[in-house]
Amino acid sequence: MEHVKYILKQSWSRHTSSKWTEECPSCGQCGVTALVIQDQLGGAIFKTKVGESWHFYNCINGVIYDFTSEQFQAPIEYLHIPSSREEAFLDTNEEQYQHLRSAFSRHMNSISEET
Repeated sequence: MEHVKYILKQSWSRHTSSKWTEECPSCGQCGVTALVIQDQLGGAIFKTKVGESWHFYNCINGVIYDFTSEQFQAPIEYLHIPSSREEAFLDTNEEQYQHLRSAFSRHMNSISEET
């Protein structure tokens, strides 16, 4: 899944989260990322509380993947609460979702063409 992480880092931007910065590209990307990863790879969306907010991530074939965990200073205490696309969408909007979806596909296709 390292290639997925690489593609996400290439795809995240101010257009995919208003909290994005060059120093912390994964900041604010959890909901939109969980949605796009589910589109691309299937699986389920889970959530856990981090501070006062919900943090979203994926479970694919029984394996947990949190592609945005490095946005937090402290380790995450995962509760693995089943979530839904509707809940993850509360953390983003249609414009950010469509932007990440197309950027992820574009970067994935360009990597496929290189190999």
